[in-house]
Amino acid sequence: MTYATIQIGKHRDEAASPRQFRLVVGIPSAGRRDILAAVLPHIPRQIRLPDEVVICVPSVEDVDHAELAKLPCPVRVLVSRRGSCRQRNHILESIPEADIVVFLDDDFLMAPPYLEQTEEIFAANPDVDICTGRVIADGITGPGISVADGWRMLKDHVRRDNRSPPVETTYTGYGCNMAVRMSAVRIGGLRFDENLPLYGWLEDVDFSRIAARHGRIVSSASLVGVHLGTKVGRTSGLRFGYSQIANPIYLMRKETMSVRHAGIQMARNLLANVVKIWRPEPWIDRKGRLRGNLLAFSDLLAGRLAPRNIERLE
Repeated sequence: MTYATIQIGKHRDEAASPRQFRLVVGIPSAGRRDILAAVLPHIPRQIRLPDEVVICVPSVEDVDHAELAKLPCPVRVLVSRRGSCRQRNHILESIPEADIVVFLDDDFLMAPPYLEQTEEIFAANPDVDICTGRVIADGITGPGISVADGWRMLKDHVRRDNRSPPVETTYTGYGCNMAVRMSAVRIGGLRFDENLPLYGWLEDVDFSRIAARHGRIVSSASLVGVHLGTKVGRTSGLRFGYSQIANPIYLMRKETMSVRHAGIQMARNLLANVVKIWRPEPWIDRKGRLRGNLLAFSDLLAGRLAPRNIERLE
């Protein structure tokens, strides 16, 4: 259910000169006002500015409107019920004139050529429906990366190259930076599965595998970024642990995740939670995750396993 749409910043007619594609940056966020406000000022560093930035949040309090107004491109804020898949879908539904939407996590930093090269890839490869970039540092696997450190990594790494960005076929896009061709969304009726609630873990896999029925899913090492992995506002250990089992099984039953991929995913996560519960990382609730894993297996045996069950967990 949508509650509000707020237009901020320049009107579309004041944006940069027309491009080959209308390219929109879409950012779902929830309860992470500070990190969103810290990352958005880096969007103007793009060589090719987006034609619009569309942010979807559960509350207008989740965005700093003063910071948004500083961006040199049109900005819209959509307000809808919380849930990564629901918010992503609301963004898709709100951009009927877009050719490409680049979905970013609210804590993802793009190297300056990122959007320019994304446009080049879609222009040169009409059979590509989804393209994902190369994450040179991912704070999600550690304590997180500061905005200053993330930008320093990008400056040290990026080298301009006049050649067309190379691409290679991949199994799935990575939700923190995933560009989607909107014609494929319209023709295929593509949507993120809202049966994957809240954090929506593995929604990128599900969406990518459905899109793969219509076109190619590719990655490019030229599209460079840093995922800060900010820990504020993330799903609880118990809920995430449940999703680590429930979501792969759900996708396996949908046939958007192979038995092999689902089995490897579950086994890896379960093993990590068991082994590290005695000496957990300070930023991960291993005990909560393991409890969630075991609860999911219990629900599986009882025939009541479903991703939406996490909505009833504390």
